Amino acid sequence: MSERARWYVVHTYSGYENKVKANIEKTIENRNLHSLILDIQVPMEECTEEKDGKVKTTLKKKFPGYVLVNMLMTDDSWYVVRNTRGVTGFVGPGSKPVPLTDEEVESMGVMQTFVDVDLEVGETINIISGALSGFSATVQEITADKHKVKALVDMFGRETLAELDFNQIEKLD
Repeated sequence: MSERARWYVVHTYSGYENKVKANIEKTIENRNLHSLILDIQVPMEECTEEKDGKVKTTLKKKFPGYVLVNMLMTDDSWYVVRNTRGVTGFVGPGSKPVPLTDEEVESMGVMQTFVDVDLEVGETINIISGALSGFSATVQEITADKHKVKALVDMFGRETLAELDFNQIEKLD
């Protein structure tokens, strides 16, 4: 077992990538596994296509059928990811997941998705992905080294503390 979190590739049913990401995020919340499973990504790339004389830019999945998970490999984290609906298994021989090398991670453009967030405690942010997408929140705490913020989300008249990744939020101008 490695002391540091590594990136693993998880194979999913085609078209289930975002559902798998959302389901794993929900399980992390419910079981408080933030320290084991740090990040889940479905790498996207911009594609430009021309139709009827109009240029349209769309986001397409870079690796259809795959989700990247940054996690500490333990029996618990393996079990949670492996038994998520839509997951067919980890990429690697047999049932032994093989972590990506730093070079592979870099070449896939995964690390670039972390955003440098210029935030202060007390600022209002928009949540742009995950279970709380569409809500706004007030920053309570910033953990820059883990790329996370804790923010109070106003849901149905009640404030709820949520831990969010930098890539799940955007600053309100």
